[in-house]
Amino acid sequence: MVSVKTGFCDHDSDLACHGRQVYGGDAGLKLVVAGCSPAWPNPGGAQSGYLLESGGGRLLLDCGPGVLARLREREPWPELDSIAITHWHLDHWGDLVPWVWGRMFGPGEATKRPELWIPPGGAEMLEAIGARLGRPDMFSGTFDLHEYVDGEPFDTAGFEVTPERVLHYELLAFGFRASSNGTVLAYSGDSGPSDALPRLARDADLFVCEATLLQPNPEGGTRGHLASDEAVEAFEAAGAKRLLITHRPSERPLDEQLEQAHDGMEITVSSAPGRRAATP
Repeated sequence: MVSVKTGFCDHDSDLACHGRQVYGGDAGLKLVVAGCSPAWPNPGGAQSGYLLESGGGRLLLDCGPGVLARLREREPWPELDSIAITHWHLDHWGDLVPWVWGRMFGPGEATKRPELWIPPGGAEMLEAIGARLGRPDMFSGTFDLHEYVDGEPFDTAGFEVTPERVLHYELLAFGFRASSNGTVLAYSGDSGPSDALPRLARDADLFVCEATLLQPNPEGGTRGHLASDEAVEAFEAAGAKRLLITHRPSERPLDEQLEQAHDGMEITVSSAPGRRAATP
């Protein structure tokens, strides 16, 4: 069962856009697409950021440039329980830097310290970046840092999240499988074709999957992204209920039968039987 709302809040009476909204019982989970642009932003768009809400918990998957501004359209400063980063390409984590400044010196000062789940070795990398900026502890002081392990579930913000390593050039990169109240959302992160994607999205209620390319592997060599037909193949192999295409450049048209993410999109997903995505 799926319902969709689009757009960010326009006025104070839109209560869903202000403060924390509590979801309990078997309500499933809510996805808010804060940003879904590829490595270069689509016009007026933010880069990767997907907010999940369930049972009162709030988990952000990736935090690319523009995502913090989008979230601040919804509330003065994001009151999140946790953030999880798939990999270290800037379009998936770049807004962690302004998040630090806003919490140290700005409107986020009074907010709690969210957990930050990062790939193996990430804490050392963030400390090195902080040192270059004159503040080695800027990330560890702002976030409660945790490094996840490939294939090992972790609990955060009321979700069980399983990271699965995916193929993204030579970079250490992961997708996430997040479950809450019996509802499962799978997120590919950035990935080329691999057996990991059907495992990640097995029987998921919603599969948020990248489709950056018009044609498979135009660059040659090790794969890093999918074409839309490859995203559909992974979706079908997984037996997931619904496919949402993301990370798509606006210059590259998508088959109108496929559902495409856009900034401000809201989807409420439950584990009740639902429709499968239309395929070309």
